[in-house]
Amino acid sequence: MMPKHLRYLLLLTLYLGRLPALQAQDQKPPFWDEIQTFKQQDSLQQPPRQAILFVGSSSFRMWDNLQEMFPSHQIINRGFGGSNLLDLKYYLEDIVFAYEPKQVVIYSGENDIASGTVEAKEVVRRFDAVFTAIRKKLPQVPISFVSMKPSPSRKQYMPVIREANALIKYYLQKHPNTAYVDVYQPMLGPDGKPQPDIFLSDNLHMNQQGYRIWQKAIEPHLIQTKQ
Repeated sequence: MMPKHLRYLLLLTLYLGRLPALQAQDQKPPFWDEIQTFKQQDSLQQPPRQAILFVGSSSFRMWDNLQEMFPSHQIINRGFGGSNLLDLKYYLEDIVFAYEPKQVVIYSGENDIASGTVEAKEVVRRFDAVFTAIRKKLPQVPISFVSMKPSPSRKQYMPVIREANALIKYYLQKHPNTAYVDVYQPMLGPDGKPQPDIFLSDNLHMNQQGYRIWQKAIEPHLIQTKQ
């Protein structure tokens, strides 16, 4: 019979050997809890099918009166956290395909660039991965991309943002049933700088004046969803 202290040593060795696997099970991908909250909300009140889906990062997430600003359309808002295009690609099944949208409106990419490690061409590659996955699953659904905005707090990234916007605009011109929505230019003042009075105190997210600019730019590109 094995001595007690050796049994303990063996059990400890087995436990430590399993520890990395146990820790991996406990780790969640970014924004996992936020996505689960969406699913919980959907279980309590099913969103309408064939609606216009706004999906992307916090500039959509913080648009609290999005439906009110587009009263002629049925809107689902699934902006989440400070997400980037990789996060959006990861959760497509959960927050895009699950809703069978009639149109998809995307705002994403700014956070990719703000990481300081992603150049414009990489943003386009990431956008292509998202776009291709959506088109494969929903081939007839129109896709609109809202350009990355000129956030004053991210002034150092504006050259990359402008380049990425231009590349995505060119990309979409080669694909039917798409739209590029320019909000970058309308958010600039006569001096060519971002209008200071359209942002919150963080100089990143917008107030209602900013969202009214977005409303005016986006509205012409939305398809009819209410009779």
